[in-house]
Amino acid sequence: MTKITHLALHSPNGDELKAARLNAGLSQIEAATLMGYPLQTGSRGSLQSRTWQALESATDARNMPAPVFALFQLLTDQHPTLTLAQKNSTPATPENA
Repeated sequence: MTKITHLALHSPNGDELKAARLNAGLSQIEAATLMGYPLQTGSRGSLQSRTWQALESATDARNMPAPVFALFQLLTDQHPTLTLAQKNSTPATPENA
């Protein structure tokens, strides 16, 4: 197993985050839920995430922190070099490897 000693992390602007969300096939609500951002009831009674909306906004100065974006990429299988894998609870042996 290769040991990771450095990760180049990138904080996306709003357009990059929106593109990654759309590429994953997620709504803003689904993406916010996946990443643990709060949801609110909007003026018309539907759910919304003001935090996620702000992160995707071209006029808001906030960007998603780079480590959080890396996790989003991993969870949606979009990271350019890494992938998540379930840990094997059984130690690898020649019989089960």
